[in-house]
Amino acid sequence: MGPALQHARASCATLRRVTAVRMARRRIAKIPSMVSIASVPSVPALREGGAWALVLALVMALGTTGSCASTGLPPSATGPALGRPLPEFTRRSLDGTTISSSALRGKIVVVEFFAQYCKPCWKALPQVQKLVAGDSEVAVIGIGEDEFASDTDLMARQLGLTFPVLHDAGNALAGRFRVHQLPATLVLDQTGVVRWQARPGDGVAELRQAVAALRADE
Repeated sequence: MGPALQHARASCATLRRVTAVRMARRRIAKIPSMVSIASVPSVPALREGGAWALVLALVMALGTTGSCASTGLPPSATGPALGRPLPEFTRRSLDGTTISSSALRGKIVVVEFFAQYCKPCWKALPQVQKLVAGDSEVAVIGIGEDEFASDTDLMARQLGLTFPVLHDAGNALAGRFRVHQLPATLVLDQTGVVRWQARPGDGVAELRQAVAALRADE
């Protein structure tokens, strides 16, 4: 088994555990309406609301999270960024706005790497903008990998992008996110962890599914 596959499986297992705990907490709160205490006289601990309630909730939650696919996320590209937290950074966008990674916590974040010379990027960027237009719970950051900031700025203006766009001088952010091809679309959860990365050929349908899945995990 190669390192990339090992990392992907480890990330998958971590996501399963996190999702299971979240679901367990929700199910514990709902146990009185889900299970009739009188219907299980042979389990006094459950009637007392003790440890059996937690065990039942965990088993039910784990039963629905046997694979990464069961969380609702579409299949993801494997890569070193998956399952890792957002790298800390503070940058100025092309319009002069300061963008800080810490300020993005608490929102689902779509990070879109692109470049003027990347033909598929011209199609991907308008789709991203259309998907999240008017959605205050989702933040989008565009990161241009062109050699010159003027090229990134020109592309953003030609496409009418309204979300913040950064120029990645020296491809520093691409290196920190471990991005090696364009376009690259990453979706981060509300804690700042990369939970999904688009595969070649993925489009707005897969991105919409990833955002919806993370919204449901809240």
